[in-house]
Amino acid sequence: MRYRTRVGEVDIIARRGNLVAFVEVKARREILSGVDAVTFSAQRRIAQAGDHWISRQPDAAKLSWRYDIIVVRPWRLPTHLKSAF
Repeated sequence: MRYRTRVGEVDIIARRGNLVAFVEVKARREILSGVDAVTFSAQRRIAQAGDHWISRQPDAAKLSWRYDIIVVRPWRLPTHLKSAF
């Protein structure tokens, strides 16, 4: 699901048990250019949106989270980079 706030947005929020993954999705020809497209300022906006989402969860104290990047390339399977930043 996409989650938007005034401070930023997250493309996908996925939760399994007490682990939450905030995922940024980039469509690029190369993996490195997809990773480079998530700049420090973009990371900050994603983290702020993630913090906002976490703060609204009733079990927030029990949750752990990470920030992932998925790079989608033409004619290839998506590449999932866990804990990318």
